[in-house]
Amino acid sequence: MNEPLVARSALALALPKAAPAIATSTVLILGRIWNANGAEHSVGNAALMVVLATGAAAAGAFASAGRQGDSVIAGTAFAASGGLTLAGVAGYTDGISLPILLWALATAVAYGLAARYWRTDRRDTVAHERHLTVRREEHAHTERVEALRAGAQIEVAREGASYATALAQALTARAALPGFDPVALTRAGLPAIETTKER
Repeated sequence: MNEPLVARSALALALPKAAPAIATSTVLILGRIWNANGAEHSVGNAALMVVLATGAAAAGAFASAGRQGDSVIAGTAFAASGGLTLAGVAGYTDGISLPILLWALATAVAYGLAARYWRTDRRDTVAHERHLTVRREEHAHTERVEALRAGAQIEVAREGASYATALAQALTARAALPGFDPVALTRAGLPAIETTKER
């Protein structure tokens, strides 16, 4: 019930939403740096990127195959394959238009895939918050019922104590009446409480 309040900064909230664009931009920048350092029109560098991208795609296909496929590993492998392809194209081509086009396409695909996971995460968070709210309401209801029950028990105890006090006062007053004979009451079948009088 007493949960810590965590205040998250605007940067911490915005960073996950910017992660796909940051990742694809980083790959594009590294590819262009590689291009400036001699990868432009280099068949060996292009072949290396083709082999790496194909290997990552094959690893993703194997990871997702069958009933026991792991979606996290498959997604990571396919993302690595796409990143390697983007870096290879950015490093091999001499112009900037094709790398920018592939960067925009890769960013759009990354946001499309991430949005699905964000929706699922948001749905799970909302369901968890609703579950906690229901549990809090149930506990609050139980606490209210127990408080009412305890109040009723206290009231009954007070009434019993006041009744016992009134009965004791009535018996004392009856014993003080002139002509009170407890023996005569006992013979008649009525309860009589004998009180000792100081003489």
